[in-house]
Amino acid sequence: MSQASPHSVVAHYEGAFDDDAISGWATDLRSQLEADTVSLGLVYMAPRFFEHAKVILEILRVNARVPLLAGCSSQGLIFNEREIEDDAGIVLALYDLPGAELCAMQFEQGDLEDAEDAGYWHDKANGLDVNGWLVFADPFHLDAEKWLRQWNEAWANKPILGGLASAGPGATGTQVYLNGEVLEEGAVAIGVGGAVDLRGVTSQGCTPIGQTWTITESDHNIIHTIGNRNAYEVLVETFDGLPAEEKEKAKGNMFVGLVTNEYREDFGRGDFLIRNLLGADDQAGAIAVGAFPRAGQTMQFQRRDAQAAGEDLAALLNTVKADLADAPVLGGVLCCCNGRGRHLFGAPDHDASMVQSELGPLGLAGFFCNGEIGPVGGRNFLHGYTASLALFVGRK
Repeated sequence: MSQASPHSVVAHYEGAFDDDAISGWATDLRSQLEADTVSLGLVYMAPRFFEHAKVILEILRVNARVPLLAGCSSQGLIFNEREIEDDAGIVLALYDLPGAELCAMQFEQGDLEDAEDAGYWHDKANGLDVNGWLVFADPFHLDAEKWLRQWNEAWANKPILGGLASAGPGATGTQVYLNGEVLEEGAVAIGVGGAVDLRGVTSQGCTPIGQTWTITESDHNIIHTIGNRNAYEVLVETFDGLPAEEKEKAKGNMFVGLVTNEYREDFGRGDFLIRNLLGADDQAGAIAVGAFPRAGQTMQFQRRDAQAAGEDLAALLNTVKADLADAPVLGGVLCCCNGRGRHLFGAPDHDASMVQSELGPLGLAGFFCNGEIGPVGGRNFLHGYTASLALFVGRK
């Protein structure tokens, strides 16, 4: 099954490993792309292909005539408007990105230790003036938080999008792909420059509840006072102020949203970094969160459930659709948390079909992740329960 748009085509292969069948499948997909050449290929494979992965990469590169091929493993794959969450097979996407300048970088944990400053990373990128990065990483052998801190400094205000590879429940290893190489640790990054931008949508699946507050006292991950009031009391007051129906939805589903860019007059969706509400202590009057908030930072409590996640993604897609009204969207990459899909929405294809409904038809490929990478408030973070959408956009 495949879907074509003028600049991107995506297909799904669900059969067993078969050299001839995969060769024909890749050749057929290449014939559907209108362009004479392919700029970039992305491939995602289910774990049942692990032992054949290196051969499959060569088959795809030769038969789809791909000069730059990257991707990773996952049990669940995304193609066009579909999400196949179990033993999904192979997804291949081919992109024609006119005027794009691309570079590929492979790095491991040792590079994070060796990087003394931003110059280290710029050298590895061969000096390309990058508009954004698309990254696929192994979750078991790379300190993703440390890596993102370094890259947020090296490429300030540039979007970094993608996800951490997966291989199914209980797996202790994944695969990351670059051209003909199968990597079992580290990460692969594709730098996008030239006449193509990388535009990101980071939907964290929450809706704000209550009002915005200023944190007035915190210590590490503990918030003691909010608006000079007992933090626990503010939490209880926020919950008690919800209508009865909203209270039921909020039970066990409350989170904390932390503003990452205070230089705005008003805050809405996309301005808050969502982090877990880890606990609340009525005796100490404090709450614990999965981050290190600071005094003076704006926060707002959030609720996450299927309805909130749908509303959040729809609102963010609406915004980006309006922003890109006059710019050509050449294709997309959707990286979804493996806790979304049927687990969250009770039905398949929710996120992919919504992207196609708002922005399509476009070639859309992706996978279900062990963690999602995307920008919030101009800075890039590692997320959970998130849909991270990367769009290749031609410059006006």
